[in-house]
Amino acid sequence: MSATETPRDRLITEIKLRLGDGMIDVELDPEHYNLAIDRAIQTLRSRSDSAVEESYAFLQTQPDVQEYTLPGEVLNIRRVYRRGVGGGNIGTGTNFDPFDVAFQNTYLINAGVVGGLANYDAFTQYKETLNRIFGGEYDFTFNSNTKVLKLLRRISISEDIMIQVSNLVPEQNLLENAYSRPWLADWSLAEAKMMLGEARSKYASGLPGPQGSVQLNGEALKQEAMTEKERLLQSIINMEEGNKNYGFVIG
Repeated sequence: MSATETPRDRLITEIKLRLGDGMIDVELDPEHYNLAIDRAIQTLRSRSDSAVEESYAFLQTQPDVQEYTLPGEVLNIRRVYRRGVGGGNIGTGTNFDPFDVAFQNTYLINAGVVGGLANYDAFTQYKETLNRIFGGEYDFTFNSNTKVLKLLRRISISEDIMIQVSNLVPEQNLLENAYSRPWLADWSLAEAKMMLGEARSKYASGLPGPQGSVQLNGEALKQEAMTEKERLLQSIINMEEGNKNYGFVIG
């Protein structure tokens, strides 16, 4: 295996071999294989939450700038955190730092010492209250089409903010994941069969050969592709490709 071979290249090789390339002549070009993989990824992203992840991004605000364009991979924004609250400049007023994971003081949650879980709980509620009262978060709107984040406040200083986002899982991760890759490989193969079937079905009467007309399997390939797609869509409902969305459960 070449060191420069990408997960997409390996998937294309797999599709070719499963179509019998090398033993027979498969009439697909590289563009067809890439289109099949693109269609597979698009279908997975539109139907399964295994193709979406929650993460955090960082953004530096600029004075008097309210609108910021985020990358196309961002689907939704849940919250926008600030480093400080209470004043117009960082370091003034009452500080609230959601970045500071280490504020969970082990002294407060150790058994047998002064403090304990009750003090820790009261302290965290106190900080949540300060956050709500003194603006520890920005109110915002987000346009999922243009990817424009608008902060609903006049920005007077430059500060680093943290954004809790839902974003698309990168293609490379999907093609290397133990659950999503087999699904993508099967759907890509179905797309390739559909394209082959469409091309071969144009010659329904067959092709001339030395011993008469040679019949092509265009319709059979298209039927196989549709059957396989139905099975793969059902596998998403069964969460076989890593989908973790149970939806509504009754009973």
